[in-house]
Amino acid sequence: MTSRQSFDQNTVQPEREARSSPDLDLLSEGARSEIAVERPLREAVEASLIRYFDHLDGSSASELYAMVMAEVEAPLLAAVLKHAQGNQTRAAEMLGLNRGTLRKKLKLYGLI
Repeated sequence: MTSRQSFDQNTVQPEREARSSPDLDLLSEGARSEIAVERPLREAVEASLIRYFDHLDGSSASELYAMVMAEVEAPLLAAVLKHAQGNQTRAAEMLGLNRGTLRKKLKLYGLI
């Protein structure tokens, strides 16, 4: 596995965000909400990185910072935009970003 590949196979890709996994469909709504709040984001990221390094099996990693930021930024933008009910101006304010910067990032991740 290279550093350009996803470090967590369970991470939702931006373009697939709207589709649910068959495995998730098997879970009850209560179980889904427990999974979502089971651990803090910091711990989830750390666990994903540990899995990623284990999968490297001695291979070297490069551009790790950019890869992790892309993996975290896309779902962050999607969640905030959804919370703002698609209002990009509100979403940009919530994120502390310029609206133009937000639009650029949304396009980058295929969210608009």
